[in-house]
Amino acid sequence: MAAGTLYTYPDSFRAQKILIAAEYSGTKINVPPFTVGKDNKTEEFLKKFPLGKVPAFETSDGKYLYESNAIAYYVSNEQLHGTNKFDAAMIQQYVNFADQEILPAAATWVFPTLGLTQYQKQATDKAMEDIKKCMAALNNALLTKTFLVGERVTLADIAVCCNLVLLYKQVMEPSFRDAYGNVNRWFMTCINQPHFKKILGEVKLCEHMAKFDSKKYFSLHPKKDDKKKETKPKEQKPKPAKKEEPKDETPKEEEKPKPKAGDPFAELPPTDFSMDAWKKVYMNEETDVSIPYFWKNYDPEGYSIWFAEYMYNKDLGLTFMTHNLIRGMFQRIEKLQKTCFANVMVFGKNNDSAIAGVWVTRGHKLVFDLNDSWNIDAPSYKWTKLDINNEEDKKKINDYLLWDENLSYDGKKLEDGEIFK
Repeated sequence: MAAGTLYTYPDSFRAQKILIAAEYSGTKINVPPFTVGKDNKTEEFLKKFPLGKVPAFETSDGKYLYESNAIAYYVSNEQLHGTNKFDAAMIQQYVNFADQEILPAAATWVFPTLGLTQYQKQATDKAMEDIKKCMAALNNALLTKTFLVGERVTLADIAVCCNLVLLYKQVMEPSFRDAYGNVNRWFMTCINQPHFKKILGEVKLCEHMAKFDSKKYFSLHPKKDDKKKETKPKEQKPKPAKKEEPKDETPKEEEKPKPKAGDPFAELPPTDFSMDAWKKVYMNEETDVSIPYFWKNYDPEGYSIWFAEYMYNKDLGLTFMTHNLIRGMFQRIEKLQKTCFANVMVFGKNNDSAIAGVWVTRGHKLVFDLNDSWNIDAPSYKWTKLDINNEEDKKKINDYLLWDENLSYDGKKLEDGEIFK
């Protein structure tokens, strides 16, 4: 009898670690055909798994689990869990390391090469550096060991290996991976284990670093046609002719076009600075190209630059929650994407962090004051208009655009940042 049913899409790296763990444990699992976007939205599925996400697992006795690491633990045996309390804790450490350190950077670097997400140069460069740090840590840990914890494969090896597979297949070319001989040896040992091989198949290491697949991206993400469908004008009945009245020969002032109702920027003079063009350059070029471009094209009459400092840093907790706080603000002001740009940085560490950033906005008034729906998060920040003719202010702007890893604020080192693009 099977231990349960796993709902997932084909070749899911999250599901692969579950299936590998089940192979090692001799656990039978049903994997029925499943279409994401359809089957996970049914009333029956959502009743069992309210988040509608996969992998999702239904046990043979009618219980439900989601989150791949929890499911992998459930279907695995004691050997994969560690033989003592310390080893069990080490295994959990590597499982968390795989998802919290490797996976975010791997997704940022690899997904654009598969056409799944748009390419952003600075984000990709940062992801590459993060992967180097992860690989260096693993290389040191595996200096005198065959496996990460103990003398046999555990959930630590399964979780870390599965999150590295796409990196090895897509982007970690020989010149990149050669520096991590211990990791390479361990990785090859893992993927050639019969239980790994049954689920992963043949894993071919890449020879050349894959690049952004724009054709595939645009085929997967077609642009929405914003143009309204043309409709035939309705036939109008001829109106009865009006009696002509004597014309008023008094010269009248030419009426100025009325600004669009509800447009806070309607009264502003036109500008030659294209925010879209700037964002494309910033996302796709090195900073030695993008920053000179900014200063060459920036319009100080039509735009202003502000320094934002979060006023409640003592209330900030884990840094990932701080990033979510910033992203939440960005989501609530997404209508400003055509007119604003920002680099908002998180400084410090868990439970001791701060937020500060530089904003480029249309006009010279604080943009958030122009519309109540934009002013939800802004009151939590102290806003200072920067003077581009002031050397200190201009250096601050450049520092935040450069995203220099040595950047600091309030004595705290840069942790990472978010771009309002």
